[in-house]
Amino acid sequence: MAGTIVFIHGAWVTARCWEPFVSFFEGRGYRCLAPSWPYKDASPAVLRASPPAALGGLGITRIVDHYADVIRKLPEPPILIGHSFGGLFVELLLDRGLGSAGVAISPAPARGIFALYPSAIRSNLPVLARWGGWRSIVPVGLSEFSYGFLNLLPPAEQRRVYDEQATPETGRIFYEAAFALLDPKRSTAVDFRRDRGPLLLTAGSVDHNVVPAMVRATHARYRSSPARTDFHEFTGHSHWVIAEPGWEVVAAHIDDWVRTCAG
Repeated sequence: MAGTIVFIHGAWVTARCWEPFVSFFEGRGYRCLAPSWPYKDASPAVLRASPPAALGGLGITRIVDHYADVIRKLPEPPILIGHSFGGLFVELLLDRGLGSAGVAISPAPARGIFALYPSAIRSNLPVLARWGGWRSIVPVGLSEFSYGFLNLLPPAEQRRVYDEQATPETGRIFYEAAFALLDPKRSTAVDFRRDRGPLLLTAGSVDHNVVPAMVRATHARYRSSPARTDFHEFTGHSHWVIAEPGWEVVAAHIDDWVRTCAG
């Protein structure tokens, strides 16, 4: 057995998004766990039709605490792999001393990382401009989801992925990330100088949501840490890098990197 992986999904989706990666890594001998965020255990169709009221108040610290509880119950420290907001959560969990190694795929920016790029603003503005979005459950439309996640897929495929994967989301996490410097709880703050498990940061070259410059800036901030921190940009990939055509190359690169950590 190659060890245990805990997969952490991002916003607008559930743990179902990890099905290709779970199948891939189980085939390579890993034990794989993919828990959903609190209040997001139902199918995307059910969540769209009737989202739990408590989802509207869900914040970043509560989600990270949820995964910390999962990790602490395991017999050994797992490998953490997260996408988008899940990538940021991987960084926050490693910062707590949890996990043997982490992979942050197109991670949402931590506190202090510049994020005001035009495509990123367009991807997130519908939430931040929504009245009462801080405490609301926010739906995502097909056009918004397609622009932020699926910009490399043809329209028919965008519709299929949207129907199978997209869910409403807590608006609070977007406010906590966007206004991180004003957040007294420092929900997205990472100690970039801390010694912790190895970390791989990845970006997609045509990602509208988390542009490569954000991830490169995150990598640069970690230079003062004694811990191993690597960066890789996947050419020709969007934010849906974990499931769009070519995802197997992404998964194989991550597996190779994880095995160098074990060696």
